[in-house]
Amino acid sequence: MNIGDVSKRSGLPAKTIRYYEDIGLITPRRSANGYRAFQDQDLHKLAFIGRARALGFGIEDCRGLLRLYEDTERSSAEVKQIAKQHLAEIDRKVAELTAMRNTLTRLVHACAGDDRPDCPILADLSAPPHVEIEP
Repeated sequence: MNIGDVSKRSGLPAKTIRYYEDIGLITPRRSANGYRAFQDQDLHKLAFIGRARALGFGIEDCRGLLRLYEDTERSSAEVKQIAKQHLAEIDRKVAELTAMRNTLTRLVHACAGDDRPDCPILADLSAPPHVEIEP
């Protein structure tokens, strides 16, 4: 398969596939003329990486997961540890986003949104870090 074929079948842009090759996540064969010649295993790896990235795993986590996937002697405990660490990071981000949403909701409700110049949203944004101004 050429890069266009593998791009269509994997759902990944050719630029992304080239990047994954550049950083060593995949190593397609090269034909005599230097063109990439992807095998089914390359397509499978790209689909694997694409799915892992869609779940938010970073490049290094993908590298570790691929290594473990290819290791028939692997311990599922290693895989679980990577997934648990990623889940903890997602939970941290969700908590951070929830706090931001709560603060912004409170500020929007506190703002009259009329012709007066005072605005709790602007007052909060101009406050020193870590100091919330009560509306």
